[in-house]
Amino acid sequence: MIVVTGATGQLGHIVVDKLLARMDVSCIAVSVRDPAKAEDLAARGVEVRVGDFADPAGLSAAFRGADQLLIVSANKLGDEALRMHRSAIEAARDAGVGRILYTSHMGARAGSPFGPADQHAATEATLAEHGVPWTALRHGFYAESCLFMVGYGLKSGDLRTPEDGPISWTARADLAEADAAVLAAPGIYDGATPPLTATQAITMADLAAIATETTGRQIRHTIIGDDTWREERIAAGMPPLAADMLLGTFRAARRGDFAVTSSVLAGLLGREPASMHDMVTAWSLANGAEAALS
Repeated sequence: MIVVTGATGQLGHIVVDKLLARMDVSCIAVSVRDPAKAEDLAARGVEVRVGDFADPAGLSAAFRGADQLLIVSANKLGDEALRMHRSAIEAARDAGVGRILYTSHMGARAGSPFGPADQHAATEATLAEHGVPWTALRHGFYAESCLFMVGYGLKSGDLRTPEDGPISWTARADLAEADAAVLAAPGIYDGATPPLTATQAITMADLAAIATETTGRQIRHTIIGDDTWREERIAAGMPPLAADMLLGTFRAARRGDFAVTSSVLAGLLGREPASMHDMVTAWSLANGAEAALS
């Protein structure tokens, strides 16, 4: 039995879809906070269990009987995220789960300027402490996060960012499909996986060039100071906490923390992962970026 947490979210739902294409529905269950949001999965025969990272006792029941458990990292920051992950790991241990898989990050390292990378490193350390076989799925940086961070610049035609470095932006759907492939081949990785990334790492200047090509409009790239970028984003309505977190992305990138690429993801998919060119093209069509620039 495979149990997937966060199955109503953007990543977890795709993981379940891909698992359903690989194995019988009787082998899959999901742990969700709100079963009403998982009605589509229940209609397909998936067992829906109630589990909340803030309720360890309930989690143990939700995880019971799992040969493998996929913990999709909480969409929280700082100590709150670490507490939730620890609760899930302890509940999995108490429930007798055979293996814990956790959605980590390619840049996971203690002390990273990018706060979530530090959190992922701490959660990996917690996994190692608890004695249950584990796999940390070291996801490439979501390409969707990039477009959230700098979509305003692609639309305006002036991509203003701090100094950066190459990042191997990777499509969330590709990572979800790879997660399903790993779950379907128990024990393929023990401990942290190699980086699961697209095959190319690009800079913000490269991104501007890609956007210029895909939209047919000139997109400038302008380097500005860290503080200036933060002030501009907050003035545009971004919460200070989010601005600080995203600024950490640039600071970690210019250290080279996200520059690595690997063929492992392509191997799991049996094809080339989506490129940033593919992602920007799709984003431009969905968001009317070309119209906004005309």
